[in-house]
Amino acid sequence: MENNDNTQAAACKPLDFKNNQPVRWCPGCGDHAVLNVLLKSMAQLGIPREKTAVISGIGCSSRLPYYTRTYAFHTIHGRGGAVATGFKTANPEMTVWQVSGDGDCLAIGGNHFIHEVRRNIDVNLLLLNNRIYGLTKGQFSPTSARGFKSKSSPYGTTEDPFIPAELTFGARGTFFARSLDVELNISQEVMVEAAKHRGCSVVEILQNCMIFNNGIHRYITDRETRADRTIHLVHGQKMIFGRDNNRGIVQDGFSLKAVTLGEDGYTIDDVLVHDAHCESNFVHQQLAMMDGVDLPVALGVIRSVEAPTYETAVAEQVEEAIAQHGFTCLRDVVMAGDTWTVE
Repeated sequence: MENNDNTQAAACKPLDFKNNQPVRWCPGCGDHAVLNVLLKSMAQLGIPREKTAVISGIGCSSRLPYYTRTYAFHTIHGRGGAVATGFKTANPEMTVWQVSGDGDCLAIGGNHFIHEVRRNIDVNLLLLNNRIYGLTKGQFSPTSARGFKSKSSPYGTTEDPFIPAELTFGARGTFFARSLDVELNISQEVMVEAAKHRGCSVVEILQNCMIFNNGIHRYITDRETRADRTIHLVHGQKMIFGRDNNRGIVQDGFSLKAVTLGEDGYTIDDVLVHDAHCESNFVHQQLAMMDGVDLPVALGVIRSVEAPTYETAVAEQVEEAIAQHGFTCLRDVVMAGDTWTVE
C-alpha cells in the first residue's frame, strides 16, 4: 500500500512508530538492526500508524511487535501467516507486516507460509534467517545445513535444508528480496519496495545469532570479502559486483556465470541487466539460488511482478454474492441453501 502524500511522509519520523518498551534482545543480535530499519521504512512510506499492523509468531524475532507503536499481534508458533492472512482479508485497507524466523516460518509455520505466498495475500513478510532456533536455545532449524552440529544434533544433522527463495518460487511467489542484517541501506530499500508491492512480499534477511550460531553468515558479511561474495541487484541496472566493480554476471548456456571484465574477452556489454519484473521466474530463481561460492549471493529485490491479490478477489466475490442474492447478513447466507426443520 503506497502513500503518495509527500507532506505526510516528510512529517513522519522513525520514532513515531517506536513505543516506550525496552528492547529485549541479546546485545549484538541482528534483530536490533531489523527493528531500526523497519521503523525507518515505515517513516519513509508515511503510512499512518493506525493503518499499520505488525504480526508475528513465536521466536526471538517474533518479539518485534512489542516495540512498534502500531497495531500489533504476537500470535502462536508458526501461525503468524494465518493470522496475517485473516487480518488483511478483513481489513484490506491496512498495511500488514509479518515478522518471522526461519524456525517459526518454515517448520511449524511452513504450511501457512507456502499458502500465504500461493494466495498472494498483500502482506509484507520479513523472514529473519539465522539458521538456528534461538529462543528455544540452539536446536537446528529447517535452514541449518546438512551436518550442522547443535544441541539437538550433536553428531550433525542428517537433513538437507529448506532454501526460502526456492520455496517462494515453488509457491509461485510474486515478490522476493534478500538482505543482510548488516546491510542497512539495502534492507531499507527492499522493505520499502515490499510495502509498495501489491501481493505477498517475501524479504529474507540473513541474520546473525550471537549466542547460538555466531558468524553463520560471516563468509558473506565479512567486510573484507563482502563485495566479492555478494551482488546488489537493482532493476534495470547491469549485474556488476566486486571490490573494484570489475566483475559481472553473464549468461552461460542455460546457466549463470561470474566473470571478470577484461578477461577471456568479456566486456560490460556481456553483463546481464537485472529485470525484476520479468513474468518468467527462471532467471530470478537462478539469481536467488547463488550461494557465494562460484556466484555471489544476490541481495536486493530479485523478483517483483503483478498478479491478483487474495484479499481483493475475496472482497469482489462478496460484493458479487450480495448483488446477486441480496444478502444483508450472515443469516441470509446460511438460509439461502436447502433448509429443513427438525420437530
